[in-house]
Amino acid sequence: MVMERKGIIKFSGMEQTVVGGDIQVGQKAPNFTIQKNDWTISKGLKETRRKVRIILSVPSLDTGVCDRETRRFNEEAAGLGKGIAVLVVSMDLPAAQRRWCGAAGVENVITVSDTIKADFGKKYGTLMKEVRLLRRAVFIVNKQGLVTYAAYMPTNGDEPNYDEVLTAARAALG
Repeated sequence: MVMERKGIIKFSGMEQTVVGGDIQVGQKAPNFTIQKNDWTISKGLKETRRKVRIILSVPSLDTGVCDRETRRFNEEAAGLGKGIAVLVVSMDLPAAQRRWCGAAGVENVITVSDTIKADFGKKYGTLMKEVRLLRRAVFIVNKQGLVTYAAYMPTNGDEPNYDEVLTAARAALG
């Protein structure tokens, strides 16, 4: 049975039940099943093995904060080099993600959907049960599969500390 926790975050003023425990720095990153923009099922970490992964958990690409965050990491990803992959996980349908990426000109990050099984959300402690969206968080997983950075935003309207995330990702490269 997956852990459920209350009192952690609100969505539109309503307290949410967060499914799953928080990821801790130093632990092995759980692999997760997601859908790519072409609707194929994939193992999120397997697709990017041998790379440092920046994993962004966002509620929906069609919101202002998620849009800004994803565009910012798309810009930054262009200069990070081939050793770092940026994954953006949301509950948006794969077709909506593909459409959004095309309209936004986003090509340097990988958007993936957790909408079918919410496997990522449960394993990374980001699934908000009542609204079935992901809470905002950022994780860095090194080439060995260990979590080297984990940050859960206090509210979904808060953006991550971009400089801190990018510095931690570069450090994980070694």
